[in-house]
Amino acid sequence: QVQLAESGGGSVQAGGSLRLSCAASGRTFSSYAMGWFRQAPGKEREFAAAITWNERTTYYADSVKGRFTISRDNAKNTVYLQMSNLKPEDTAIYYCVARRDLYSLSYTWEHYDSWGQGTQVTVSS
Repeated sequence: QVQLAESGGGSVQAGGSLRLSCAASGRTFSSYAMGWFRQAPGKEREFAAAITWNERTTYYADSVKGRFTISRDNAKNTVYLQMSNLKPEDTAIYYCVARRDLYSLSYTWEHYDSWGQGTQVTVSS
């Protein structure tokens, strides 16, 4: 497993942008597929985005497609979530996740091996 630490959350007005970062411990970061989930107040946790180790494959939830971009820097052991054109419904705690698999991505929380503590994103109208 890797240890994950998210940063970059905060408050922004609708239409604004934020970039989340997730730093991973360990020397095997490039062996992991990475992803982001989110949980809004009173709602179930949901998948947001995922990326393979070599960035060749990405998955996005329909609700964020075209507005969010996931990327990674294996030299820095970091995965990013660039969020643009933010909407109030994007308000949630955002969690970074890791899966010890080079090529297989998943939309399911339980299919990941490591999870971060989360970072709050608040979008006001």
